[in-house]
Amino acid sequence: MSNFLRQFAQDFAGLNKDNLERLGKLYSDDALFCDPLHEVRGLANMQRYFAEMYANVSELRFDFYGFDQVREGEGYLRWTMSYRHPRLAKGQLIRVEGCSHLLWQDKVYRHRDYFDAGSLLYEHLPLLGSAIRWLKRRLA
Repeated sequence: MSNFLRQFAQDFAGLNKDNLERLGKLYSDDALFCDPLHEVRGLANMQRYFAEMYANVSELRFDFYGFDQVREGEGYLRWTMSYRHPRLAKGQLIRVEGCSHLLWQDKVYRHRDYFDAGSLLYEHLPLLGSAIRWLKRRLA
């Protein structure tokens, strides 16, 4: 069990559009954040990225349920992200399972998210969404 990962998850889950200055408590100034859709370098760019993300959704929540430390300064968090976007899924709640790989010293300096980009975004786009869902069913 990692106290660092539990505290990070608690602090990250508490983020919202009004308190993004708290990112500086979690991430080093030169942090690298990557996911299947983005790569963001540096704390200032991360703050802009998160501000845009929160500005585009009407609801966003992370529920963490896995805290796996691999070695000192490295671990994984498992989570469910729930969000609403007015132009996706008719504004209904979308849930996506994911995992974050973190490297840290005092703060996180590398954060890599793994999730299904289709479940997050593509499946909820007009026209493209039905094609992605059809393809996933065919491959299953």
